[in-house]
Amino acid sequence: MEQKNNKSTIRAWAMFDWANSSYNLVITSTIFPAYYVAITQGHGDKVNFFGFSFVNTALANYSLAVAYLIMVVLLPLLSGIADARGNKKFFMKLFTWIGSLACIGLFFFKIETLELGVICSAIAAMGYIGGVMFSNSYLPQIATADRQDKVSAQGFAYGYIGSVILQIICFVFVLMPELFRITDLSFPPRLSFLLVGLWWIGFAQIPFNKLPNGTASVNRLASSVFKSGYQEIAKVWRQIKEMTVLNRFLYAFFFYSVGVQTIMLVATAFGAKVLKMETSELITTILIIQLVAIAGAYIMSALAGKVGNLQVLMLVVAIWIGVCVVAYFIHTKYQFFALAGVVGLIMGGIQSLSRSTYSKLLPENTPDTASFFSFYDVTEKIAIVIGLATFAFIEEHSNIRNSVLGLTLFFIAGFITLFVALRTKSQRKISV
Repeated sequence: MEQKNNKSTIRAWAMFDWANSSYNLVITSTIFPAYYVAITQGHGDKVNFFGFSFVNTALANYSLAVAYLIMVVLLPLLSGIADARGNKKFFMKLFTWIGSLACIGLFFFKIETLELGVICSAIAAMGYIGGVMFSNSYLPQIATADRQDKVSAQGFAYGYIGSVILQIICFVFVLMPELFRITDLSFPPRLSFLLVGLWWIGFAQIPFNKLPNGTASVNRLASSVFKSGYQEIAKVWRQIKEMTVLNRFLYAFFFYSVGVQTIMLVATAFGAKVLKMETSELITTILIIQLVAIAGAYIMSALAGKVGNLQVLMLVVAIWIGVCVVAYFIHTKYQFFALAGVVGLIMGGIQSLSRSTYSKLLPENTPDTASFFSFYDVTEKIAIVIGLATFAFIEEHSNIRNSVLGLTLFFIAGFITLFVALRTKSQRKISV
């Protein structure tokens, strides 16, 4: 195995965040949701999808929930196979190609091809989820425990910087189409989706060329691919149940991820529908969030080194509770801008620190990193499914403000569970 803390390997690994975060910013957070709302508004915000009627934003949330649910089923199986056969980079490549090609397919998304657009956006999400899970599983393999907070923050920082660069390029096309003699106003956002796909697969070649393939399990569990995958996962699950602090952290991570991930996915739609913000204002807001998030990732990493990971996570979750309450009452764009700055700071911190905290709680030199990180990612994806479905259900039966307020319950549950994990850690004198 390659020596840990190799700077070249760490930079290559971080470039995967650089490559795929363009999807997270352009498709998840800014241009796609704004474009989607713009072309589907009208007729009471109702759209027809294969003959069924939905609220436009609820349909988008439901489609993503289905995509995440599919990945919840697939990832434990595939990660078990990857650990048993030592080919996790193959799956990392596979999901990257799936996601990037789906983004390219969004170039053809117009209101007349609504079904194609929704399906491609869901497939792109599946590609992103799968690639990230296998990328995360490299963290304990390339960095020692004392360096994992910093390395995780470096990955998120690369992701935020790379995505902002591409976002600015797309921003020029969307806001100044006349410079390029573009008369079809649907073309700039659709071109942005195409550029995301090309950026994603292009820069992903850097980590693909540098990262190791993985090591096959010494004790191959079964000759059947599928059987070995499930057996590997069953083995890891038995191990996790014996690791009390890790187990309780996963529960806490699940609860607060319901809120964090849902807010990240619906923030743009909230601004467009509630505050009637223009696309340019929404994109500018999300850009600010991304830039502030770079600082947030490093600040939380440094703070965790002084007071501890779980303590910092509790502080950040408490701030998220305040964000939900404030969001319920905001009525102006300037209030939204101010709240976005706070979200950016804690968004970068909670994502980076959650990943490194989980990695540090794993047994030293564990060989089954893909299988262990599948539990981490599946936990997050189940949280997203529940968060999006809950958000969409409340919106359809009430309003989007109540949907945001409802997320506070999940953050409160996460805070309480983190406190329990912290007490357990203190009792067992575990250094995290």
